[in-house]
Amino acid sequence: MEKVQDKFLRYVSVWTTSDPDSKTAPSAKREFDLLNMLSDELHKMGINATISEQGVLMATVPANLDSTKKSGGKKSVGTKKVPTIGFIAHVDTAPDASGRDIKPQIIKNYNGKDILLNKTLKLKLSVKTFPEMKAYKGQTIITTDGTTLLGADDKAGVAEIMCAAEYMMEHKEFKHGEVKIAFTPDEEIGCGVDHFSVKDFGAQYAYTLDGGAIGELEYENFNAASAKINIQGCNIHPGYAKGKMINAMLVGNELINMLPPKERPEHTSGHQGFFHLTDFNGTVESAKMSFIIRDHDIKKYEERIKVMKKIGEKLNKKYGKGVVKMEIKNQYYNMKKIVEPKYFIVKQAIEAMKMAGVKPVIQPIRGGTDGAMLSFRGLPCPNLFAGGHNFHGKLEYVPLESMEKAIEVVKNIVTLAAK
Repeated sequence: MEKVQDKFLRYVSVWTTSDPDSKTAPSAKREFDLLNMLSDELHKMGINATISEQGVLMATVPANLDSTKKSGGKKSVGTKKVPTIGFIAHVDTAPDASGRDIKPQIIKNYNGKDILLNKTLKLKLSVKTFPEMKAYKGQTIITTDGTTLLGADDKAGVAEIMCAAEYMMEHKEFKHGEVKIAFTPDEEIGCGVDHFSVKDFGAQYAYTLDGGAIGELEYENFNAASAKINIQGCNIHPGYAKGKMINAMLVGNELINMLPPKERPEHTSGHQGFFHLTDFNGTVESAKMSFIIRDHDIKKYEERIKVMKKIGEKLNKKYGKGVVKMEIKNQYYNMKKIVEPKYFIVKQAIEAMKMAGVKPVIQPIRGGTDGAMLSFRGLPCPNLFAGGHNFHGKLEYVPLESMEKAIEVVKNIVTLAAK
């Protein structure tokens, strides 16, 4: 059986950065490179796998339980007694940093001190900045070389699911019900499950392995919206501009300043929501801005959208009708509403972690996962740790031992579900 480190290193070598400007599904053909690799590996394990035209891989680990009931000879696999469960991860990496030509560094027996990533760039993982690193002293840490992201988000999750599947196929003494596997594209650009068929997947509930540090367990996330804002200015020669010019960039700056300054990501934590400016480009004549709007509380989330709309109305009243145009779209909702009534699946994950000697850390996701959207489609889907830290950037790293524990947790969940 291949070790998780070897799988992970092979997977991160494949360039799978998703493309936010693409109109295709998946957003980048290169994502198929890893999907096809995974499909081939699953088939070699004896697991049937299919990949849709839109880049969603689904596979089934067949049950090996003697589940024939004495009365009637009916099988209980896939029923409430032995539920069909699923595990999901995404193959794409975030476009926030380069995901091409990744050169991981392996630090064995980590000494608990700063890790130099790149001497030329003078880039390091600082214990002062990231004190959580101390918890991994003596372990094996996989880092970037300081020029790209690592891809632990979410290729750590992919590798862990693949290792668990391989174990189930090789160890016939490990009894389990039917287990579904899915690998999705484009999660990082919010399109991961746009073409995911819950019916075809066939699981009664599932878990995404897309969380961070060891022990993380999440079943609530932000309610989320995007806001695209176009500002039409009026460019007049500056020497003759009095009373006539409307500088689109300054109108945009005014809009920013009308939002609560303490309700930005850098000032919030836990359940606190925010307004986040993600993009701002413009000239005097025109400007474009992009925001994401987030809050765990649905009422506060709806109020944030109202605040944004009212600001647009005030600016149009000041500068003229149509100067500010907004397009606000709901992206996903808090899955707590769906998962909490089926809390046994959270309890199951908690017990699985304890069996593995992992302390569960239940916390809200300050973001979203494929599981949030799937939950609202009828597939309750909490999020489990995959082990990585500092996602989406050149300071990303993952402890090997955390990935190994994640595999153990997956196997424990499968065991508990079959009892």
